[in-house]
Amino acid sequence: MTNDSPLSQSQLRVLKRLFPEDGLLLSPEETLIFGTDRSKKFAAPAAVVRPESVEQVSELLAFAHAERIPVSSRGRGTNSVGGCVPDRGGVVLCTARLNSILEISSSDFVALVQPGVITGDLQEACAAKRLFYPPDPASAKFSTIGGNLAMNAGGMSAVKYGCTKDFVLGLTLVLPGGKIIRTGSRCHKDVAGLDLVRLFVGSEGTLGFIAEATLKLLPLPESQASLLVAFASQELALNAAAAVFAAGLLPTAMEFMPKEVLEALANVGLTPWPASAHTSLLFKLDGSEGSVTAELALLRGVMESFSPVFLDVALTPDKENGLWEVRRQISQATSTIAPNKFSDDIAVPRGKVGEAIERIRAIGEHAGIKTLVFGHLGDGNLHVNLMYDASNEDEARRAQAAKAEVLEMALSLGGTISGEHGIGLNKVGWLPRKAGDDAVALMHQIKAVFDPHGIMNPGKAY
Repeated sequence: MTNDSPLSQSQLRVLKRLFPEDGLLLSPEETLIFGTDRSKKFAAPAAVVRPESVEQVSELLAFAHAERIPVSSRGRGTNSVGGCVPDRGGVVLCTARLNSILEISSSDFVALVQPGVITGDLQEACAAKRLFYPPDPASAKFSTIGGNLAMNAGGMSAVKYGCTKDFVLGLTLVLPGGKIIRTGSRCHKDVAGLDLVRLFVGSEGTLGFIAEATLKLLPLPESQASLLVAFASQELALNAAAAVFAAGLLPTAMEFMPKEVLEALANVGLTPWPASAHTSLLFKLDGSEGSVTAELALLRGVMESFSPVFLDVALTPDKENGLWEVRRQISQATSTIAPNKFSDDIAVPRGKVGEAIERIRAIGEHAGIKTLVFGHLGDGNLHVNLMYDASNEDEARRAQAAKAEVLEMALSLGGTISGEHGIGLNKVGWLPRKAGDDAVALMHQIKAVFDPHGIMNPGKAY
């Protein structure tokens, strides 16, 4: 992609004044990494700024608004759909120096944080005070709160606790033009006026800049446990999973790994289950010590009623980490199947998961490519990997066509084109198919209210 907005000398002089010394990066060597994210898409920014205060951000957005300069916000670049790629050039607003945990309140059960705070660091700081911030995207150890807010990140615990939006009470926002507004509050219940907090969470940086967030905290669970179980067939695994909810259990996490994933994991030496294992489920429970003990016994009983070929329970942090390492290694294991992949995170109604997986397999077989599907079974969020070799043009074309078929299939089942990763650049053309032209037109109108010149992360989502 080309840079559509090179900066004039006068514009550069203003940026140098606003961001002295290493607060402004201009050379291609310095700015290169800020032009991409985990999607591997790339567009060169004209400049990168690293503000250290809300006031600096306000001055930047006042200047960019007046000069019609595109601004793309960026944390650690873990986004997988091109959400922070500066598609129209302009300025990348890096949150690396807005990285303070300003407050953790044990009395109000809130945390006040800047967008550059690493999610895992916040969770550890809360745990030290016996408090709990539940959202746990797979990238929690290195992704930032700002990125989680922009994309409304989910994670493995979403089945019990929900997504990022469910833990945001208030925001400090900087709008194009430089105005600073505060919406929401520290209250766990607040229904005064339109919910601008929910509007901004998941808006992918297209409406304004989130400078601070007031996040809801919970008491830290006293105890937790995990269970890894494998079955001889996918049907048994899905029936067992359905029986968990029927038994009145709500696991913290319930992950699904079918045969193709188990085979890939075997390639990297992760095979705790026997050769007869076809599909695996991984659960986490949390709560009081008594409730976890009782729920684990019930969960184990439900699993054993479906004749698993493997079952392992973890009651200590080290043992739990070992079980969850299997899940964390899936992305690495996919590289043993093919050098390249198209990844999508569709979601379908819970009762349609089995049908969706079979249809994805059929799409892959018809295209002559391998598919690996896994994900958050408890909420129907499936990660679809279409494996191919980019050096084979025909195979790459078939994989691209299969990707479109997968998205169409998800919609046909009453599902969605993204459960937690967002739209970004990768799926921007699909939003009208999901939401409808009238709804997308309304999104455009809402964006125009906040960002009349279209400078905030242009080209994304809507």
